[in-house]
Amino acid sequence: MKRSKNIGGFVIAVSVLFVLSLCVGSAPASAHTSVNVENIKIDVGWGIEPPVVGIRNDFVFKIVEVGETEGTYKGITSAFKNLDATAMYGGATKKIDINSDPRPGYYYSPVIPTKTGSIIMDIKGEINGINIDVQIPIEDVESTAILDFPQQNAQTSSSEVLALKNAIASLQKKVSSMSSESTSVSYDEGSYDLLIFSLSLGAAGVILAIVSMVKKLKHVDLVN
Repeated sequence: MKRSKNIGGFVIAVSVLFVLSLCVGSAPASAHTSVNVENIKIDVGWGIEPPVVGIRNDFVFKIVEVGETEGTYKGITSAFKNLDATAMYGGATKKIDINSDPRPGYYYSPVIPTKTGSIIMDIKGEINGINIDVQIPIEDVESTAILDFPQQNAQTSSSEVLALKNAIASLQKKVSSMSSESTSVSYDEGSYDLLIFSLSLGAAGVILAIVSMVKKLKHVDLVN
């Protein structure tokens, strides 16, 4: 019975791995998005994937029509003669200039992404008498962190900076309190000076830590 259970578990495990391999194997090779309008197929994406903030890239288009043989397509030349493409990001829009690739049906438009997130391509007009009015989402723009190697240390959060600032405030209060108490309480002068010096060093160390963290946060903001 025990051997039977082991065989059953092995069969299940192999089956799961087989299904997963099929899923992985069937994943698309690129993140381009395609839409069909009657007998025309429009494919939109990036020239370099994944797209990264601050790195020159291209919006790329592939516009083809159904060929005479089933399952075949042929590129459409001068597809943008009566067609406009507008890139949309949030509330921002930009009508883009289209360049023709040497290959029939292929087009591109240079761009430098400035923010992470989703861009939608709005395409309107007509091709060979067919009205085109589609909005096609393309792959999200990534931050430069996706290319970092080796990976940077975990980012310092604003809450940690606030905690350090509070620590400085606490040290300052203690020093002020001790200074006021020194007028009514007798301290050994050497011990008091040493304590004040130690507190001052501690405060200086915390300040330096905050300056370093703020610089890191500014760097992260510039990258993102």
